[in-house]
Amino acid sequence: MLSRSRCLARALGRSVAALQQGSCLHQRQLLAGFLCQEPAYSNNLMRQEHGTSLVKVRFFRTTAVCKEDVLTVKTPAFAESVTEGDVRWEKAVGDAVLEDEVVCEIETDKTSVQVPAPAAGIIEALLVPDGGKVEGGTPLFTLRKTGAVPSKPKPVESAASAASKPEAVVTPPSSPKEPIPTAMPPVPPVSAQPMDAKPVSAVKPSPVPVDVVTVKGSRSEHRVKMNRMRQRIAQRLKEAQNTCAMLTTFNEVDMSNIQEMRARHKDAFLKKHNLKLGFMSAFVKAAAFALQEQPIVNAVIDDATKEIVYRDYIDVSVAVSTPRGLVVPVLRNVETMNFADIERTINELGEKARKNELAIEDMDGGTFTISNGGVFGSLFGTPIINPPQSAILGMHGIFERPIAVAGKADVRPMMYVALTYDHRLIDGREAVLFLRKIKSAVEDPRILLLDL
Repeated sequence: MLSRSRCLARALGRSVAALQQGSCLHQRQLLAGFLCQEPAYSNNLMRQEHGTSLVKVRFFRTTAVCKEDVLTVKTPAFAESVTEGDVRWEKAVGDAVLEDEVVCEIETDKTSVQVPAPAAGIIEALLVPDGGKVEGGTPLFTLRKTGAVPSKPKPVESAASAASKPEAVVTPPSSPKEPIPTAMPPVPPVSAQPMDAKPVSAVKPSPVPVDVVTVKGSRSEHRVKMNRMRQRIAQRLKEAQNTCAMLTTFNEVDMSNIQEMRARHKDAFLKKHNLKLGFMSAFVKAAAFALQEQPIVNAVIDDATKEIVYRDYIDVSVAVSTPRGLVVPVLRNVETMNFADIERTINELGEKARKNELAIEDMDGGTFTISNGGVFGSLFGTPIINPPQSAILGMHGIFERPIAVAGKADVRPMMYVALTYDHRLIDGREAVLFLRKIKSAVEDPRILLLDL
């Protein structure tokens, strides 16, 4: 057996000589040895005529799979705000996968990233343990393409096909040394003595495992490890509580006009845009309108440089509850959107969140957050700021209650709204004026149209 370096050196010299003499049919087989990682074995010399010249070519064989047949799949690049993630394997070593079939899932601080197979093949090795932490570009697993998989053994040929071949020799099975008994064994005689009768209480039954959860009156508990998203949510909320000087101001919104507008135009809106007209688009548009009047609410403190960063764009994060936790996909450049654009984007992001298909880019950034606890029947509450933002608007349920209108009591559909803001940056005056602007724009949508 030749060493790998000597084999490669000879193969290189022979291939160069063959190229100098002209094209050769066997050159591709010869050059394939360069891509192998295992030791190569030399074969007999072979002469290939080309015109009037004779070219000596030495071939090499190897048991290794060529490099282009084995792929090493790496972790996809993360967003700037994400540094690492936890791996959860969907496949094991030896499993066959199709192209684009999910092999593993990487759970980051914000979302889960699915890693598909780049080609059909078989998983050769998992380079990271289940639950291990990985960064962007970390090798995850190796995949052998289907074309490089060793062929399975051929099935046993039928008797008819075997008999049709003259060279096939059928060897009769060897006869057993001893005959196989065919008669039933004799039944052992029954003892004439009576059986020892014991009371049922004296017989000890085998212990049966008891499920403590199903036993009446029992109490139990079990532990479940927090997933990475829940850990990150807890960490960020605690950081917001420790960093921001949070204060909440409240107001109430008369939903009569917006409900009447929705009831009048929802069918035409659905027919034209193929979208349902909801209340969230009105609050998102009203928030963008108020943020343009109070840019300090859209700003943020840079603690590193002790500067206030004013954003000239408005990216609204909309909180969405999923089985894995709370996610906040971002609507970009809301100031340029109309009601249909907002509803369409919310529907698309909400569908991706429910299917766990949100990309990190869908949740990165955001200058202001809106949380709608009203879909769960919330009356009012104090939302927590989503750092590094400076404020969050909390919507709540719509309930009919009596209010004073023109000196008389009238029952109206009312909603409490809450604005939690960072008092280090936003004064109470700006916060109250900001929330009142949202109230006015929702109660009378003509304010948005006339820019009042």
